[in-house]
Amino acid sequence: MLITSAIVSGLGLGSMYGLIALGFHVTYVVSSTVNFAQGSAMMLGAVLGYVFAVRLGWPWVPAAILALFLCAAFGLVIERVLVRPFVDRRSDAWLMATVAGGIVLDNAVLFTFGKEPRSFPSTLAVEPVEIFGAGVYPLQIVIPVVGLGIAVLLHLALRKTRRGKALLAVVQNPDAARLMGIDVRRVVAVAFMLSTALAGLAGLLIAPLFSVQSEMGTLFGIKAFAVAILGGIGSAWGVMLAGLIYGLTEALVTAYLGSTYTQIVVFSVVIAALALMPHGLLGRAAVSKV
Repeated sequence: MLITSAIVSGLGLGSMYGLIALGFHVTYVVSSTVNFAQGSAMMLGAVLGYVFAVRLGWPWVPAAILALFLCAAFGLVIERVLVRPFVDRRSDAWLMATVAGGIVLDNAVLFTFGKEPRSFPSTLAVEPVEIFGAGVYPLQIVIPVVGLGIAVLLHLALRKTRRGKALLAVVQNPDAARLMGIDVRRVVAVAFMLSTALAGLAGLLIAPLFSVQSEMGTLFGIKAFAVAILGGIGSAWGVMLAGLIYGLTEALVTAYLGSTYTQIVVFSVVIAALALMPHGLLGRAAVSKV
């Protein structure tokens, strides 16, 4: 059935938006900055996965691990080169610097990888299975499971591990965390590495369902940032919930009205939702102490 296929597809897309948006959330709560090269990091994960697994013929697991490691390294470069110098000078120029960093990466991949879209084969995206009368690929079922699983693991890691508690301490009070011996700069760097690794994972998961190309991350990045704002960028669960709602809305609009109206309707809904809830679904207004 059309609605079943749209729901499954929407949950998969929503999970991808949620993963990329979680990257925005992590860097924002730790350093009050965001990485506008998140879409490029998502593209990097897909391209590196294709190069290692398809061109070089590596097994999928080591190819994915190395791709995610390199995506995390890209996040470290973003933080050290494009964010930290401007934050230290109390400048907001990191906004444009991260945008520029993403553009540089997109064009570097364009010149080295090529402009032509490439197909990323996967055994989970070959034969559809029937669910309630609709044919869906197993990967479309795996994606939301992985996305929600990552969100749960991130939640547990932040509250059960020493490094996660250090990150939360920086979130609550950077100065107090510094006095307790926590290396705040290192925690911020780890947050950026985690954010780009999450985006890279989203790219790896979604690549078999889309064409792999240098420009694939641009629209994903814009949508993920809209999801982060819609969910309340300070709330991890709000961001993930907003991702699922956004993905479902997009898939249902495409199924019933056609792709021509998808972006018009979905972004109109986002604008209306933010007008009614300026701080997002689960976000909170900032409290100013006088």
